This record gives sequence, structure tokens and C-alpha cells, in this order.
Amino acid sequence: MSRKRLGDILVESGIVTADQLQEALVEQKKSKLKLGDHLLQSGYITEQQLIEILEYQLGIPHVSLFRMRLDPSLSAIVPEELARRHSLVPLKKEENKLTVAMVDPLDYYAIDELRMSTGFVINVVIATRDEIQRAISRMYSMQGSVQELMEGIEVPEDLEEARIFDDNSPIVRLVNQMFEQAVQLRASDIHIEPMEDGIRVRFRIDGLMRTERVLPRHMQGMLTARLKIMANLNIAERRMPQDGRVQMNVDFKEIDIRMSTLPTIYGEKIVMRLLDLTNALVEMSQLGLSKRNLAMFQELVTMSNGIVLVTGPTGSGKSTTLYSALNHLNSEHVNIITVEDPVEYQLDGINQVQVNENIGMSFASALRSILRQDPDIIMVGEIRDRETAEIAIRAALTGHSVFSTLHTNDAVSSITRLVDMGIPSFLIASSVHGVLAQRLVRRICKDCKQEYQASEQEKKLFAQKGLNVETLWRGKGCASCQMTGYRGRIAVHEVFKIDDTIRSMLIQNLPSHEYKKYAMKNGMVLLFDDGLLKVKQGITTMEEIYRISVSQ
Repeated sequence: MSRKRLGDILVESGIVTADQLQEALVEQKKSKLKLGDHLLQSGYITEQQLIEILEYQLGIPHVSLFRMRLDPSLSAIVPEELARRHSLVPLKKEENKLTVAMVDPLDYYAIDELRMSTGFVINVVIATRDEIQRAISRMYSMQGSVQELMEGIEVPEDLEEARIFDDNSPIVRLVNQMFEQAVQLRASDIHIEPMEDGIRVRFRIDGLMRTERVLPRHMQGMLTARLKIMANLNIAERRMPQDGRVQMNVDFKEIDIRMSTLPTIYGEKIVMRLLDLTNALVEMSQLGLSKRNLAMFQELVTMSNGIVLVTGPTGSGKSTTLYSALNHLNSEHVNIITVEDPVEYQLDGINQVQVNENIGMSFASALRSILRQDPDIIMVGEIRDRETAEIAIRAALTGHSVFSTLHTNDAVSSITRLVDMGIPSFLIASSVHGVLAQRLVRRICKDCKQEYQASEQEKKLFAQKGLNVETLWRGKGCASCQMTGYRGRIAVHEVFKIDDTIRSMLIQNLPSHEYKKYAMKNGMVLLFDDGLLKVKQGITTMEEIYRISVSQ
């Protein structure tokens, strides 16, 4: 009996329709990709579904490399260059057989090359692309560099300095591989933390910290010096905090790294924020706003004057939202100027100004100069003080559109914050048009997403909000999500539009809960309630909504 083709099995399994398959086959010829890769890129199937189909079709088992103990000695048999080029990793050696995990078990060219270069009979198992890339990093990268550094522990001072600058030295490779690993794991931050008995390397992934490895204590000096050199910081200054910036290509992605050092009792702690410049701009429709919130936010940002604020804690995606709004408004007919600290993403056609407190270039002074540059739209990175707030309000009252951010718990609290800064209520009423508050929650991993029966407590909570649920979703935990059940993040929002009634309330200096009560009566959806809608849709979980919720 002849073996069925991948496309036929996908149709029979109900994963794709016959029409989708035909469309994919036509597009596949143009893209020159394999059918499986093209279906993945088009979003018709997940990588986990593809692996299961290949396993069924070919009888080749798939393995989970997550936490699997890798044999470092196999790196001497399979060269790193070969492993990276063909996305494969050696797992075990038995007599004349070598078992390797591959993304594509049908890549016979890779199997033949591997057989010829190693002299072994090749036994193939299937694993996901992400898992294989991480396994390659674990096997070849940091371990090798750390080992070399440990062997060279007694190094003269001048040679140590040469190592920091030499691109082929272990410390330089270690740092580069650390960035590669962070990008592969989609980390937003890297923390290098000196401790009494070692150096802890932690990544922030989907908002939560995770220890990646602990390095030997003696490596601290070289590691810190190398990172400081990359960011043009003063190597000799170890007692004062410093800030710097690095731009580099990692896995063919342009990555912008903001670096900050902080002296601690065990040495300098270094935190690096990673910004993927290839994914810098997000369309407004992709921000995760509900239809109602999207329509309200679009209405706010397209007003010809006035202030629109975006609020939330650090790392809640405020800058992404503002850049999305600016990109939406960007055209040759308008003059857009931003003042930021720092400039995170560089946008074509937009004039971006970097704050520099050392030379007196504050938000307020930059904003004053911007007003003499004939702007239509102004973006202020953050309203930090009364002076900046007053200039922003003056700009809004003289016919400019102004976008900015504040750090508040919810949308209505932004009004209170401005009042606390000393801004008169009547000025807020006449200049601020609306506020968008947001938080980031983790998405359920689509590869291990499973349905479960909602508890009575959960049903009751949804019923209080006028929603009916019987089943909800959660992630079981798999290799794709590092057994967390989550992969990626999405924002929950709250849009507070200031209309004439709220302006009247402001002028009367009514308490903030009155604004909130009126706004909710007129359809404002609170952060918590927007989160519940995303739980009902199977995007996130109740645990995530409780984690980020403020008292509603």
C-alpha cells in the first residue's frame, strides 16, 4: 500500500480543508518552501500538529528535548556548523548508530551529509525547531565557552584584557551566545546578577523571571568588562550606575539592547532590555483591543487636537501602543515630532528627539523647542512632572495632538495623577480627550491548549459580568512553552473617553469614583472585565487576569 502524502493526511484529519491545501500548493511553488513549512507560515497548522502528522505518516517518533540531558561529548562528532545549518542535534551514540533530532526528517541531503561526515548510521527522531535551536545553544555554545574560561582561570592581566576584545575569545563567544539564547527564548530582559558564590543569569520571558544558568564567580570581571565595552561604558567606574546601548544582529534580527549597571555588595548587576527592531511596528488592529475599544481608541488618536494618554506599569507595552498610533497617523501631510528617553524604535518619516539630562535636555526643555518646530502631532515619552504636563497641555490647547504616558493603576487614576501634579481641573477638562490603560497577560500556548469544565465560582464570576461560560481553557504544558502552559503575551485594555459630562464633573472637582461610575454606565469596559472576555475567548486564563488585576 502506497504511503499517503502529507497534504492528504492533513485534509483527512480535518486540520486543513481541501481548498486551503490547493491554495497552499499553488503558493508553495512560488515560495519554494516545503509544504509543511508553507502551511506553518500561513497559520493553517501548528508545529505540534505537523510533528504529529509526520510521526503518523513516517513512523518516526518525536521527542521532547525540554530538560533532556544532552551528551556534550557528541559535539565532537557533529560539528556545530552542520548542526545549525540543518537544524539538528545529536542525542545519543550506540555502537555504529547515531540518533539525531531533526526539524525535517525528510531532509535526505542533511542525513547523507551527516552520515558521510561522521561515519555513523543515522537514526532520526523529530523535534520542534525552537527546541532544536535551544538544544544546539545548550550543547555547543555557552558550555564550551564556560569550560574554556574555567580552564584558563590563571590568566595574566594583560591577556585577560586581550580576551575581552578578541572576537574569538571564550568570553566574547559566551556573551554573543547569551544574546542568541535570549532571542531564541523570546526574552525581553537579561539580568546578570553577582552573588556570593557565583553569577546568576536570569531571563524575563513573557513577563516572568527565570534562572537560565549560574556562572563561576571568577568570570564576573571579564563578563562585566565585555558588556561595558559593547555599550561604550566606563570600565574603570564600578561605584556609580551607568546606562548604555548596543545594536547587534542576532539570528538575522536587528536587536537593540538597552544596558543598565548598578553597583551591589557583590559587584555590578547588569540588566539588558532587548528590543527586536524587526517586530517594532504593530498595526493598531493587532494590539489586542476589542472591537469597541479599538473603535474608541482610533477615534481618540485621530482627533485634530488634545491629549491622549496611555497608562500602565513599566513593561506593559505602552510604547508599542504609542508607536502603533503614530505609525497609523504618519503621512507626508503631517509633521510628527517625539521626545523620548530613550528613543526605543526609529520610525521612518518621524522626527525623534532623545532626552539628555546631563546637558539639560529634559522632557520639558525639549518640548518647548519642539513647539517652535511647527508640529502637528507631538509624542512625549512620559509626563513625569508638573512642568512637562503644563507644556503638553499648552500644546494641546493651541491646536496640537499630544500623546504621552503615565504610570497609574487604571485609566481614571490618570486624572487624579495630573491633579496631584498641580494641574488645575479646568485645564485637564479642556485638554485631555481620553486615556487608554493596559496590562500584559500571558497567552495560552496553542500547542498544549486544552478545555476544562469551569468551576461554580468561575461561572458565578462570569455571570456577575453578564457572561455565560461552561468551559474554559488552559495550557497543559509542553516543550514549546517550556512546560509553563503559556507562550507569548497579549494586552488587556480600558478606554476612558472624556466627554462633556465628565468635563463638567472635573470642573466641579468631584471625586474620581464618580467619573468611573459614569464611564461604566456609558459602556466603559474595565481592565478586569476585558480580561474576562479574553478568558472566555480562550486567549488567556483566570490566573493571569487575577495576577494583573487591580481592585475594580
